[in-house]
Amino acid sequence: MFYYLTGIINETGQNSVVLDVGGIGFLISTSLNTVSALKRGQEAKLYISESIGENNYDLYGFSDLQEKRFFELLIGISGVGPKAAISLLSAMNTDTLIMAVFNEDLKTITSAPGIGKKIAQRIVLELREKLGAEMPNLAASAGEPLPARTGSSADSRAMSDALAALSVLGYSTAEVSPVLRSGDWTGMSSDQIIRAVLKSMV
Repeated sequence: MFYYLTGIINETGQNSVVLDVGGIGFLISTSLNTVSALKRGQEAKLYISESIGENNYDLYGFSDLQEKRFFELLIGISGVGPKAAISLLSAMNTDTLIMAVFNEDLKTITSAPGIGKKIAQRIVLELREKLGAEMPNLAASAGEPLPARTGSSADSRAMSDALAALSVLGYSTAEVSPVLRSGDWTGMSSDQIIRAVLKSMV
């Protein structure tokens, strides 16, 4: 099993590259975001996800681990194959996808070619659950409860979603907790909470 491959970019296509590794050319499918960051003739390191079947052995590569992780999460969703996952990751970066999922923004998700409304709804439902399972609750890890100052289940869910999204975006408990404790998030959506927190941390 490959974890990553390092070599020289020999060719680039819309959603693929040929990576020359010691004289062996690997055809690697990837997202438009990764392709746009690569240049022919330059060295590149791609994190690899393998798809092995009876009649296929395909390699998918990404310039960073987060994009690779999201690709693998997406193809684990019923009805979402590698082609659809690549389409999503080509149409938007992982941060945009996170925001779309937590805000149930079907319009953004269906903007990716080949992604219809039913698949988008499934992505929102299952990817939110997968992200929630992967990311520890920031409030719990802080050692004391964060004062959400919210009075409804909708407010509590918005705070929880915002915490998970900020964790996915790479912000630590130490960075986020002081901001969350000082704010009043009543009636705000997860998107509004995230934007407010990020703005206050600039």
